[in-house]
Amino acid sequence: MTELIRRADEVGVDPTVGTGPEPGLTSRPMIQVVPLKGLPIAALAVLFVVVAIATNSRWMLMFAHVVGGGLWTGIDLFVGLVIGPILGRMSIPARAEFSARFMPKMLIIMPTVVTMTLGSGFQIARQLGNLSPASPNHPWLIVSMCVVGVMAVIALGVLEPANVAVLFEMNKPVPNGERIGRLMRRFIYTAGITGLMQVATLVIMTRVATQ
Repeated sequence: MTELIRRADEVGVDPTVGTGPEPGLTSRPMIQVVPLKGLPIAALAVLFVVVAIATNSRWMLMFAHVVGGGLWTGIDLFVGLVIGPILGRMSIPARAEFSARFMPKMLIIMPTVVTMTLGSGFQIARQLGNLSPASPNHPWLIVSMCVVGVMAVIALGVLEPANVAVLFEMNKPVPNGERIGRLMRRFIYTAGITGLMQVATLVIMTRVATQ
């Protein structure tokens, strides 16, 4: 070992290169886990849903349900089927840099669109009488609620914890690049699964709308 260090000194090579933490994962500013600038926008979206439910406004409820569901579906499909394959080919420092900018925004966006979709959707179903067992749409609605319930559990019970874990790992003095990679893969895969399940809800909802 001493001989190796001596030879490295002779050719001007630092023998400790490659033994430290993953390049690009240290000496970065602390990441704001919850982007405070996004909270007012999320609060306005939730307030819109609350007002829509309180006033029982058909247009407001439809708007919140369509916008929330469209964003939820689009984000899941885009993250799982587009960003996922790209991220898998990136180096660990590049993944870390992407995660530092992407994950805090998802921490605000996903709970907001899930709340918009589920809250307004339930009120619409109640308003249209689809919750009644006598309604011809009742069986379709039950299937839709089961699918959406599973997606909500995945989104809030798997995606968001993985999201938060990545951000806290990034804020450590020496982040573990391999752990960040595993958490990002979990996030991407589950987003893709919920995106495909969203396609099933689109089929169900269009069936209910044309019943």
